[in-house]
Amino acid sequence: MVAVVSPTPTASRLSWLVPVVTALQPLVIALLLGAVVLAIAGHNPLETYGLLFAESFGSTKRIAATLSASTPLIFTGLATAIAFRAGAFNVGVEGCVNVGGLAAAFVGFTFVSLSAFILLPAAIVAAAIFGTLWMVIPGLLKSRLDVDEVVTTLMLNFIAISLTAWLVNGPLLAPGSANSATPMIADAARLPKLMRGSTLNAGFLIALAFVILYWLWGKWAALGFETRLAGMNARFATASGMNVPGLVFKMMLLSGAIGGIAGGVHALGNVFRYVSGFSPGYGFVGIAVALLGRGNAFGILLAAILFGALATSGATIQLFSDVPIEIVNILQGLVMIFAVARFSWIFSRRAKS
Repeated sequence: MVAVVSPTPTASRLSWLVPVVTALQPLVIALLLGAVVLAIAGHNPLETYGLLFAESFGSTKRIAATLSASTPLIFTGLATAIAFRAGAFNVGVEGCVNVGGLAAAFVGFTFVSLSAFILLPAAIVAAAIFGTLWMVIPGLLKSRLDVDEVVTTLMLNFIAISLTAWLVNGPLLAPGSANSATPMIADAARLPKLMRGSTLNAGFLIALAFVILYWLWGKWAALGFETRLAGMNARFATASGMNVPGLVFKMMLLSGAIGGIAGGVHALGNVFRYVSGFSPGYGFVGIAVALLGRGNAFGILLAAILFGALATSGATIQLFSDVPIEIVNILQGLVMIFAVARFSWIFSRRAKS
């Protein structure tokens, strides 16, 4: 007779710590190696890390700046993780951010007579729609013809960036503007600020809502279970009667929608228009966020805040020390490397089992 041991109440209560500890592992390794780099460059690692922490979390306004910088990364991390969950490696979220941002800005500066109760949701919906549409072609190619989605989504990033740059320099260029920018959106289309004197806005609350929805969807929804099963073992899922290609297509579209919302929130909450160079790589950093968070909702949230902290502290660290901003870039790169290495090891272990 085999005894079944159920998890203790203490273990159940502490289960939420697992994704946190897992997400912190690459960070710890990166910090150790970064300390070596700093020491070789003649800088005190403890002082540098202390300054980075103070510039990210040292005051209420700095925390607000960090959360603001992490907001688009939460969306792009979730967008990437949803595709990963179904077994698709979508690297095209960056393109969705750009087309979604332009769509939201267009609605915001075109339909200025609408009230905020209509205009703001309409702009976000437009961002989601165009982000979804941007993933239709790679989704169909992947699900119908098994074309490598890495190649198609990567190429579409360049097309999105070039297309939006042409539009913002041509038909959508603000009258009398010498810069590559659309007209400013109406006040009714702007996301409310959460703190006076900071860039933190209601987009962060929307991002938190998406994190909770993603967690509930993955834990309780049948579709969430199916995507996890398809991502872990597509052959078994197919043998079980699941339509894996159709599932991949749906998740690619959902990934595009969330990526589009990331661009829309950034346009409506921070930039208030679309400009050339709108995204500094939010979609690409979202890949690292998804990998570092291991596809877990709260791991993704933690990883996004980490990269948001590095972004905000890196922008100001040169003002208060002689530490070059490249050190921050090195730390980001090291975190990405070890996050991917760990992720690859997990997949190789699954393949052998």
